[in-house]
Amino acid sequence: MNVTVLTGAGISTDSGIPDYRGPNGLWRRNPEHEKLVTYDCYMSDPAIRRRSWLHRRDNPAWRAEPNVAHRALAALPDTWVVTQNIDGLHQRAGSPAERVVELHGNMFGVVCTGCDARSTTREAIERVEAGEDDPRCRACGDVLKTTTVMFGQPLDSGVLRRAIAVAEQCDVFVAIGTSLQVQPAASLAHVAERSGARLIIVNADPTPYDHLADEVIRTPIGEAVPALCAVLAEGGGRSGD
Repeated sequence: MNVTVLTGAGISTDSGIPDYRGPNGLWRRNPEHEKLVTYDCYMSDPAIRRRSWLHRRDNPAWRAEPNVAHRALAALPDTWVVTQNIDGLHQRAGSPAERVVELHGNMFGVVCTGCDARSTTREAIERVEAGEDDPRCRACGDVLKTTTVMFGQPLDSGVLRRAIAVAEQCDVFVAIGTSLQVQPAASLAHVAERSGARLIIVNADPTPYDHLADEVIRTPIGEAVPALCAVLAEGGGRSGD
């Protein structure tokens, strides 16, 4: 049985990384935070860039460890993971890197928006800590940003095609910890369902795709995902099978 999983911020909250839209999400606690991950704001406002580098320096993902849900998915054979997260926890839990599709990139690399030169986020943060509040590209002097897809930026077309392919080819598609509101990632649930896959949604709050799902699980992710993975490992399609 081929399984494809789409994960959102909710799978990493048990690792100490807050989500965005949940009851205690970053945007509810601080609506201004959205500007830090919006491309036009970032590119046009040096103050936003300075705040963004400090935010990335203090991101709990640097210290986070994979939780039981990450590890359960890593132990499920021949599973594709399509993730909206940028924290790298699926790979650290043991999911093969070649079977993890990072829709929104990851936080550990840096790219120049001018000449496309590559470096690491750690290097940029070290420059911030040394006194550069808005580090620029050492090759051309243009703006640097992490290798994440910000709001207002298109997804990498090759990455999106790969995600669509594994959604179309699976027998079971599981959406975990995602509000299924951000497109085009959310539409993968519909792609899978339309291709004949069993659709399972694991999320505390309702999503726009619940009506298409064969099963909706509201149990906390740390409990639901290991139990569901045990069922899937045995060839079942429902957590109660």
